[in-house]
Amino acid sequence: MPASTPIRLTETVKAGGCASKLSPAVLDRMLAKLPKQSDPNVLIGFDHADDAGVYQISANLALVQTVDFFTPMVDDPYTFGQIAATNALSDIYAMGGRPITALAHVCFPAEGELEVLGQVLAGGLSKMIEAGCSVIGGHSVRDDEMKFGYSVTGLIDPQKVLSNAGAKSGDRLVFTKALGTGVICTAIKKHKAEAEWVDAAIRSMTTLNKKAAELIAGKEYGVHAMTDVTGFGFIAHATEMALASNVSLSLFAEKIPVLPGALECIRAGHIPGGLKANRDFAECVASYEKNIPEDLRALLFDPQTAGGLLIAIAADDVERFILDLDRVGVPASEVGNVTESSKPLIRIY
Repeated sequence: MPASTPIRLTETVKAGGCASKLSPAVLDRMLAKLPKQSDPNVLIGFDHADDAGVYQISANLALVQTVDFFTPMVDDPYTFGQIAATNALSDIYAMGGRPITALAHVCFPAEGELEVLGQVLAGGLSKMIEAGCSVIGGHSVRDDEMKFGYSVTGLIDPQKVLSNAGAKSGDRLVFTKALGTGVICTAIKKHKAEAEWVDAAIRSMTTLNKKAAELIAGKEYGVHAMTDVTGFGFIAHATEMALASNVSLSLFAEKIPVLPGALECIRAGHIPGGLKANRDFAECVASYEKNIPEDLRALLFDPQTAGGLLIAIAADDVERFILDLDRVGVPASEVGNVTESSKPLIRIY
């Protein structure tokens, strides 16, 4: 790995990672005003609030396409590049696809140190190589705040697309990875993050969702819906799944995995603006049991960078599925279940 630069990337931007995204409320209003598309080959478009678009090109083949870029959430350029690539690839995996090509997006200061840019590009490429995804080009512009990411194209059988719209009453909910990257990255920016917290968050943000996606594609599990939990936080992504599937979700708060230091960051006030925006947008559809502490409630809205997969799977398959995930080195927890549509949409116990 290339030597680190003394520049602290997090000090050069206002917000880092997926916490730098626009509010989901703003996007929801703007996208609702756009006309619907009529191309019958568009199986999933921007109007579906899904992780990636899907375009059918033959009876047995479709393209899965996404784009994701953001500002630095860690200080090391190489690691930032790795995280950006991991995050962009995640949307392809969340649809059940296999990434094949990527285009890099670079925003960089005109007077910035080129060594920093070189390390970012190298870090991103390392994860694309790990994914078996070829970087075939890109685009760059001058910008006072650095931003980096990729457009990624993947392949999928159109009959095997895993959207967020297939969850069924009686399904169990499985979640990979753990929550807390947003608040921990905010603590990093404030020089308040402990080394153990940073190391755990970076391991999570640089771990591809490849193994879980390949396991699902290669075995006959009753996986009905899937999404990755990223910038809009756990509750907003769960809400999208519930609305798209016309179901309700029950979540078991004590079973949702949490990164070391995440709750401490919330109690210390290291709250990214994205968390507040997510909460303003999605908390109206959620209800809590009285025993759920405030720090955990807040964490459910934390904007995740390169987060885990939220998977709706048939109850008969859930135990075998979690064991198989463990065998390939993917930590996973059963965090809830799917019920008939009712109010509130999301119940947290």
